Amino acid sequence: MLDEIKNQLKALLPYLEADLARARSTADLEEIRVAFLGKKGQLTAILKSFASLDPAERPAAGKLVNEAKNLLLDAIEKKALEFRESEYEQLIESEKLDISLPGTAVLPGRRHPVSQVLSEIESIFTSMGFAIAEGPDVEDEYHNFEALNTPKEHPARDLHDTFYVEGGFLLRTHTSPVQIRIMQNQKPPICIIAPGKVYRVDQDVSHSPMFVQVEGLMVDEGITMGHLKGVVEVFLRRLFSEDVAVRFRPHFFPFTEPSAEVDIRCVLCKGAGCRVCKMTGWLEIMGCGMVHPAVLENVGYDSEKLTGFAFGMGVDRITMLKFGINDIRLLYENDLRFLKQF
Repeated sequence: MLDEIKNQLKALLPYLEADLARARSTADLEEIRVAFLGKKGQLTAILKSFASLDPAERPAAGKLVNEAKNLLLDAIEKKALEFRESEYEQLIESEKLDISLPGTAVLPGRRHPVSQVLSEIESIFTSMGFAIAEGPDVEDEYHNFEALNTPKEHPARDLHDTFYVEGGFLLRTHTSPVQIRIMQNQKPPICIIAPGKVYRVDQDVSHSPMFVQVEGLMVDEGITMGHLKGVVEVFLRRLFSEDVAVRFRPHFFPFTEPSAEVDIRCVLCKGAGCRVCKMTGWLEIMGCGMVHPAVLENVGYDSEKLTGFAFGMGVDRITMLKFGINDIRLLYENDLRFLKQF
């Protein structure tokens, strides 16, 4: 019986050599290993025959099987090493670089022009002591309209001006709701700006359904229109130029009283009159005013004791003025030929 096992083991080697010669990959080698050494492999079948061996012959038979197993594994590993070396050489060849070829230009990134101007605006106001406040883009009607003294019949609340969503919510039409939320949760003094995206149903060469706005708020005892004018004038002269002319025109906003529109001398024609300023020599730049007493009362402030001012501006419009852009839609078309100029 022992001689029979010796012959069976000896007969395995030619089969192994033939299979290894046909192998073309490490996957083929794994199939060969399973065929000879797996649970249903040929060597395993020989081991099962040990049950019929004389107990005295089993140690010698076990030694023979172990030697055969080591021979099989060595042969498979040797072939695997050849495959790994060959595969590595192929990998090196496939990744070879021709260092004589011209390099690929790396295009530097740029900040979007609106982001550049917004960053400059934030920097100016934070240097003046204003903190930056943020709020949700999806608002309820109370914070967006009612708390700001905007009645239900006001045209700004119509469907053709405001994007409404389900559940009584809407996309905020200005960042003023941030001011309301700050006042509801913070006691004066308050000195903040609220930058962020706002949304309105409007689209043409000078209007976008989504644009960036910055609003400001200061509330404390003794705040006057003089403080508002001083802050606005300092801001505009730092943003445009020290010699820019600024004027305030009476206006109406439901959330401020008195209210004003702020104009600057046209930065393109220097006041001579051009298409952009409609030959007036002036450009409307922002709205502002003293916070309406009703707004202060809506957030629980004592309007007899506290006063404040607020202002708001469209960053997209300021960007157009600073860079001489004549169509707001260019800012959001993602045309790299346009954006890489800034």
